[in-house]
Amino acid sequence: MNKFLILPLVAFSTLLLGGCGFGKGPQGDLVGAEDRPEFNPQEVPYGMVPCPGGTFHMGQTDQDISASMVNMNKQVTIAGFYMDETEITNNEYRQFMNAIRQDSIDVLGEEYVMTELYPDTTVWVRDFTYHMGDPLMEYYYTHPAFDDYPVVGVDWFAAKYFCNWRTKHKNAANEEAGLAPTPNFRLPSEAEWEYAARGGRDLATYPWGGPYLRNSKGCMLANFKPGRGDYASDGYAYTSPVGAFFPNDFGLYDMSGNVAEWCDDAYMEASVPVVWDMNPTNPDDNEPRKVVRGGSWKDIAYFLETGTRNFEYQDSARSYIGFRTAMIQIGMGTNSSLN
Repeated sequence: MNKFLILPLVAFSTLLLGGCGFGKGPQGDLVGAEDRPEFNPQEVPYGMVPCPGGTFHMGQTDQDISASMVNMNKQVTIAGFYMDETEITNNEYRQFMNAIRQDSIDVLGEEYVMTELYPDTTVWVRDFTYHMGDPLMEYYYTHPAFDDYPVVGVDWFAAKYFCNWRTKHKNAANEEAGLAPTPNFRLPSEAEWEYAARGGRDLATYPWGGPYLRNSKGCMLANFKPGRGDYASDGYAYTSPVGAFFPNDFGLYDMSGNVAEWCDDAYMEASVPVVWDMNPTNPDDNEPRKVVRGGSWKDIAYFLETGTRNFEYQDSARSYIGFRTAMIQIGMGTNSSLN
C-alpha cells in the first residue's frame, strides 16, 4: 500500500479509538485523575439485603389508640439502601467485643469498655419486678446456646460505636485488597426503618402485609405478647433466634417483635410535619430520647405495627431492645436494587 495512504489511516484510527474511550488522549486534556481505587458496582454487603428506594406513606396504619397524634400519615421518598437481614446477634456482637478488648482496651480503658460497650446482662433482673431473671442474666450473652439470639442490654451509644467499628473493620480489609472504601455502616433512620419494615407494601399494618397476627394455619407470625400473661403462644417465652419467623417481601426478618430496634433519629412528637419529605431524619444531640421501633417479645400487638412510634433514653439498655445496621447504596439510581 502507498505510504502516503497509510499515515492518514493510522492517524484516523487513533483519533477514532481515542474518541470512543479506548485511549487517554494527549497530555493537557481533561481525562480524570488516575490511580483511583477499583470500584465495581456496589456489592450487597455480607448479611444484608437491598431495600430499593421508593415512595411510601409514612405514619400510622390503624387507629391511634393512645390519641397521641405523633405519627400522622405523610408521603415521603427513600433512596435505596441496605439493611441487615436480621438483628445483630450475640455472637456477632461478641466479635466486636473481642476486637475491642484485643486492640483498643489501652486506648478506651477497661472501665469504659466493660460498662459502656459490653452488654449489660443485669437488664434481665432490673427491667422487671418480681421476676426470676437470674438464669438469663448469667447465660443469655455468654452461653453458645444463645449465639444466634439478638443481642440486648446495649444502649444507643454502644450501637453507634458498633457501627463505627464495623465500618473500620470492613474498610481495613478493602484497603488491603486495593478496593475502594465501603460506605459507613450506621443505624437506620426512622423513615428507612419503617420503609424497610413494610417491605414495599404501602400502608401495611405489619411487615407481612395483612392485618392479622396468625397465618391461615393458626401459627403466630412474630414473637410478641399475644395476651395478658401469655408470652409463649408464639413458641418463645422470651426472645427467639433471629430468623425464626417468615421474612417480609424485602427478605428482612423480625421487623416486628423479638426485640425492638434502635434508630438513628432523636424522638420528637412533631417530627412528621417538621422533617423533609425526601430521606427524612431528625438528628438532635440535645435530645436524649432516641427512636425505637418494631416492638418486642414483651409487647402487645400495637407496638408491632409498622406505623407505631416509640422511644427510649439513649443511655438506657434494656432486655427488649437490640439493633440492626444499614448502609446507603451509592453509584446508582434511587430505585436501584442489587441481587
